[in-house]
Amino acid sequence: MELVLTRIAKRRNYTIGRLAVRERVDDEFLAGEREVYLCDTLEPTWRDIGWGKKGRKVAGKTAIPEGRYPVVITKSEKFGKWLPLLLGVPMFEGIRIHAGNSVADTQGCILVGENKTVGHVWNSNTWVHRLKQKIVEAKDRGEGVWITVR
Repeated sequence: MELVLTRIAKRRNYTIGRLAVRERVDDEFLAGEREVYLCDTLEPTWRDIGWGKKGRKVAGKTAIPEGRYPVVITKSEKFGKWLPLLLGVPMFEGIRIHAGNSVADTQGCILVGENKTVGHVWNSNTWVHRLKQKIVEAKDRGEGVWITVR
């Protein structure tokens, strides 16, 4: 299963994105892939210095670099529950997808929910639960789970 996080609003204090699931389509009218919207995301601000150089990291206040990362579900010591974890993120460790409503609730992780208020996501616990279900179902089918952040 391929998750796709498209950052749509890179603001000074936060980043809003759209999380989708890439699905294969094979029917008589359409063949290929499509991205099906799942929910919104909230991350710290993206710090890009431009001109093809790497972004800079401010501890606990920086969104992860764009790229493609494997996703697993492991028990979080910090949160005391099973949560998605992104592996192999350059310059970052312990990047999870978890519940929260504002950038004060994340130190670089991806919050999921519904972006109904500027700079916030709501109904986050519901969306974490739904996302975990999708990931577990994919793993049960023997699929790897990846996220592309762009």
